[in-house]
Amino acid sequence: MIILVTGGTSTMGKHLQQILPQATYISSKDCDLTDYKQTLDKFKKTSPDIIIHLAALVGGIQDNINKPVEYLQQNLLINTNVIKAAYESGTNRLISLSSTCAYPDKLNSYPMVEEDIFQGPPPPTNFGYAYSKRCMISLIDAYNKQYDTKYCYITPSNLYSELDAHKSGKAHYVTALLDKITEQERIGGTTITLLGTGKPLRQFTYAGDVAAIIKMIAYNNINESFNVSDPETYTIHELAAITLKALDKEHWDIVYDSPELDGQYRKDVSIAKMKDIIPNFVFTKFAEGIKKVYSLREKQIN
Repeated sequence: MIILVTGGTSTMGKHLQQILPQATYISSKDCDLTDYKQTLDKFKKTSPDIIIHLAALVGGIQDNINKPVEYLQQNLLINTNVIKAAYESGTNRLISLSSTCAYPDKLNSYPMVEEDIFQGPPPPTNFGYAYSKRCMISLIDAYNKQYDTKYCYITPSNLYSELDAHKSGKAHYVTALLDKITEQERIGGTTITLLGTGKPLRQFTYAGDVAAIIKMIAYNNINESFNVSDPETYTIHELAAITLKALDKEHWDIVYDSPELDGQYRKDVSIAKMKDIIPNFVFTKFAEGIKKVYSLREKQIN
């Protein structure tokens, strides 16, 4: 089976390479996915049985607030070109990565289920990225309906990984948190300052778990779309406290600034559908995962 993976140098791409080395991985250096001709030519040349679509412009909350045009426009181009080129190149299976950021900002009932996706506008802090994902899943559903393709998408919660990019202003929450802990260690401090108020509720999933699920979907002929998440839900403050405790730093202080950067209050999702499809999967507990990520990061730094 020939498998082509877009976003090969992304965090998820790197995790997938560890457990699916036989696939072909491409990045922006190999093909500009915002260019349809390049995308189609690459897909035709590779002639994959399955395309795993991970490529996207991603970043932290502040970068999403600052650059909504880029997050909407670039991701619309990438997703549209990939799906269209997959069909035109004769690829009948596609597995794409969505995000819980695409869910409504507020709902009357939680956790959110797959049918809730269009029940209200997404959070204003990342509406560009969120709408690009909504358009992507709508296009996938349209292709399946009109052309009987077997395209699907999974919707993971916030991810964390030892392979996440360390980009100022673009780093995701856990990476930024660990960067701040590392910096305090370097200067002999014992206080970390976080954005917001610490009150929003979040689910965090180890990226390696999501990679394992993608591999299972590919090799078990699964064509349904569903949420993917560690079911545990914590406040941002609780997540920081769990992290400090796991790293034997529970005596450290946590302070907050920029309360306007809280973002969406809650976006926890149900994984009942996933459990019906993959009943025996066990997620990495956050306390265990964060310890692993921190340890692997330290080895990379040293």
